Amino acid sequence: MMGVRNIVLLLLCITVVAPIVLYTDRLGSFESSPSTKQEFIEEVTVLPLSTADSGHLNLLPQETSTVLKEPIGVVYTNEDSINRRNLPRGLQLAKTREHVSARVLSATTKEDQAEKDATIKLVTDEIKQGNQSGEGTLEKADATGENVNGEDAIDVDDNDGKLAKSSHDSTQEPLVKGTMLEQQQTTEISSGTNKRRPETNKQNDQMPSDARVQQLKDQLIQAKVYLSLPVVKSNPHLTRELRLRVKEVSRTLGEATKDSDLPRNAKEKMKAMEQTLLKGKQIQDDCASVVKKLRAMIHSTEEQLHVLKKQTLFLTQLTAKTLPKGLHCLPLRLTTEYYKLNSSQQQFPNQEKLEDPQLYHYAIFSDNILATAVVVNSTVLNAKDASKHVFHIVTDRLNYAAMRMWFLVNSPGKATIQVQNIEDFTWLNASYSPVLKQLASPAMIDYYFKAHKATSDSNLKFRNPKYLSILNHLRFYLPEVFPKLNKVLFLDDDIVVQKDLTGLWSIDLKGNVNGAVETCGESFHRFDRYLNFSNPLIAKNFDPHACGWAYGMNVFDLVQWKRQKITEVYHNWQNLNHDRQLWKLGTLPPGLITFWKRTFPLNKAWHVLGLGYNPNVNQKDIDRAAVMHYNGNMKPWLEISIPKFRGYWTKYVNYNHVYLRECNINP
Repeated sequence: MMGVRNIVLLLLCITVVAPIVLYTDRLGSFESSPSTKQEFIEEVTVLPLSTADSGHLNLLPQETSTVLKEPIGVVYTNEDSINRRNLPRGLQLAKTREHVSARVLSATTKEDQAEKDATIKLVTDEIKQGNQSGEGTLEKADATGENVNGEDAIDVDDNDGKLAKSSHDSTQEPLVKGTMLEQQQTTEISSGTNKRRPETNKQNDQMPSDARVQQLKDQLIQAKVYLSLPVVKSNPHLTRELRLRVKEVSRTLGEATKDSDLPRNAKEKMKAMEQTLLKGKQIQDDCASVVKKLRAMIHSTEEQLHVLKKQTLFLTQLTAKTLPKGLHCLPLRLTTEYYKLNSSQQQFPNQEKLEDPQLYHYAIFSDNILATAVVVNSTVLNAKDASKHVFHIVTDRLNYAAMRMWFLVNSPGKATIQVQNIEDFTWLNASYSPVLKQLASPAMIDYYFKAHKATSDSNLKFRNPKYLSILNHLRFYLPEVFPKLNKVLFLDDDIVVQKDLTGLWSIDLKGNVNGAVETCGESFHRFDRYLNFSNPLIAKNFDPHACGWAYGMNVFDLVQWKRQKITEVYHNWQNLNHDRQLWKLGTLPPGLITFWKRTFPLNKAWHVLGLGYNPNVNQKDIDRAAVMHYNGNMKPWLEISIPKFRGYWTKYVNYNHVYLRECNINP
């Protein structure tokens, strides 16, 4: 037994010790013999690396960087360069690391050292130049086509495909790129820190919220272009695949407007579409066909946009001219209730104040009951002393009873109300007023109400039948309407008052008749926008660059009005404009003419305009303004009103009022 045990121990020692001795001897000879070392390197270099092997090598990127002492040579084939170009930006760094770990060349022979030094110097100089210009190598890669979308992607990718093809045909060998960037990335991996990461996170934070949505839309456009090309149509397999991808991406997009609206599989669908589009890029090589198709698509889109704009304009004007059901119901309901009252109940209190020139008098000419109520309510609620404010409301015969009934039921506190019927102004007739004579002419009525003309008229907004109403032109007859008053503040029915207006009566107009806020901040608010300066009569008397002003909140000095005979000036110009050739329709152009050199500019803080057509009105201007004006078609009582401005108007409407509930008038 002892003999057997000794034999086993001897064999065990030989088995353990012999490999150690042999390996140590081999290592010593390897270190002492350069030729042996070179043979070993050559053996490692020629080892075949498969795709599967590279995946395993990626698990140990640190080992690669700790062994190498010189810049890394990375091998790319033409296919690699194309695939890398189409990778999403977030995967570019990972792709670079894969090449670093899986395809490393070691070239340390003395005969190649000079060539390597020259290459390193060239690459280093290029990187220094890139850093001086403020763009790193990674950012330069993006600029060459990774994140290109839409029509730009087609042009860039075509060029890249041609370059790759020519390189492949001429050399048929892999391209070797040695860059300091890959060496830096490998060193960062080995040290456990990544200096690029904060910058990448910063870029991701600054990306728009709909970046992926836009990229999917661009992919759809590119796919449709490829589907229209003959070379793609001749490939049934690719055609079917493209159509499938288009359906998938369209279904993924749905109604999404931002990336958070997309489903979870959106990224997968995007990658699948990228791979399919890559096949299309490799097949098609006719840039002229792509450009021709894109131009045709742009032209078709522009035509559709033009048609839609015309339809939108027409429908907007139609909506602006149409009275909502609720506002049609309200006067009918109020009129019925008014005629149920006895004569004593139909009278307003404080009628002795109507002609007191020491009080603050307002003129409102309107047939819109709810809009007039907002003007009165907002003015009274923001007045320091409501008892000194007198509102003179003039309406037409159809709405007279309803207007009176509304303010009888909804008394404006201590303020005084007067409601008049324009039909009671017997002095206002066609023999006295040229404009009334023109408005009643068959030619004018035909102009406004011929439907077949309305669709083709570029000035469709001026065909609104409201211009037929004498209520719009009554503002030129203020001394006749208020013969015993010295000063009147004229207010349109589409305004909201949010500050006390009593300061307007103390402003010295310096002998002018009209006090108004000027609107010459933009070119289209000057005289040449409203008057026909091709007519010698207009060109001789007015300056085309003169600043316009706004109707809607105007202080009128009726004493100066009478002294300067403003009504006669208005009549003279109306007679000259019998053929409607001197100015555009509406009341502002004749107002600019009538009060030419008779208008005093008020501080802009009194009056802000544009809330009925411009959603970009400055919020600071709104906050500081005493009066907000919803001039334009998007009136606050219509469904097409601008939502963010509607609240300023609705807060002065009591939607719980019984008449409003019965007529289904809601905020």
